[in-house]
Amino acid sequence: MKPIIISCIILLTALQLAAQENREIFFADPTIYVEGGKYYMTGTGGNHGRPGFNVLESTDLKSWAPPAGATDSVYMILNKGDAAYGTRGFWAPQILRERDTYYLAYTANEQTVLAQSKSVLGPYRQKNITPIDGSVKNIDPFIFRDDDGKYYLYHVRFNNGNYLWVAEFDLKTGKLKPETLKRCFGQTEAWEATPNYKSAPIMEGPTVVKLQGKYYLFYSANHFENIDYSVGYAVSDTPYGPWVKQRNSPIIHRSLLGENGSGHGDLFEGLDGQLYYVYHVHFDRGRVSPRRTRIVPIVKQWDAEAGLYKFSVKAPEVIVPVLK
Repeated sequence: MKPIIISCIILLTALQLAAQENREIFFADPTIYVEGGKYYMTGTGGNHGRPGFNVLESTDLKSWAPPAGATDSVYMILNKGDAAYGTRGFWAPQILRERDTYYLAYTANEQTVLAQSKSVLGPYRQKNITPIDGSVKNIDPFIFRDDDGKYYLYHVRFNNGNYLWVAEFDLKTGKLKPETLKRCFGQTEAWEATPNYKSAPIMEGPTVVKLQGKYYLFYSANHFENIDYSVGYAVSDTPYGPWVKQRNSPIIHRSLLGENGSGHGDLFEGLDGQLYYVYHVHFDRGRVSPRRTRIVPIVKQWDAEAGLYKFSVKAPEVIVPVLK
């Protein structure tokens, strides 16, 4: 092959990669809500510089676009100063629905917050502009509804590190029940504290599901700047624990998926009935931010001997979501 042709191929490949990168989605701490034949994705940051949260829509998880009515290609579902708590650090949102009301749990000013709307597309606002529990710093909320209708707030509290806590939660008042507060667990596993980035213990980004009477808590460990930031899971018979960390953790890690800093996302069931985990990765091998968004199919396999599900990922099927 002639050198000029080789050069053209290399240039074309570089241009294609650049175009792909420009179309990539840059949500950190992402979450995906599924309703009405559509996926709705939001997260920390994204392809804009506005304080708050914007959202993208998709029907296939691969191609995404702002909903109709977006301004400057951005559709904000929560804005700083629009009847919602927070001036900075808008992180780690979660969308949930109870009857005809949609809720957005999120972090701002290192506080967990709950806003609501009558539409999945917002705007999400608060009647009383306050955090859930302003007595201490707490981040990364995940609200779980149990079979009996009770709600639980899984979140992170600071105490010489980031630790996961749980408390029963009153969705109507937007407040937790402080007498029920309990720490989930400490840093105990080698994968949770690798030497590639020294930090205090960090466990964050919780997601909880209940299957066959067991509670499964998915969480991220290590500092988010650590190349070994990753996701594992623990199992319990109650929402409060005790939690048994699973030996096949982490299930999401650079050694499995090929990209550094893979973690802090959310579990969801796709329109095809497949279980997925949406997460972020480092920008590249030498740079952390802006973090890129990824989606990976999850394998859920029943272990009859242990009496619980074991989880793993379909690494060859990682989805790189892009803007249309």
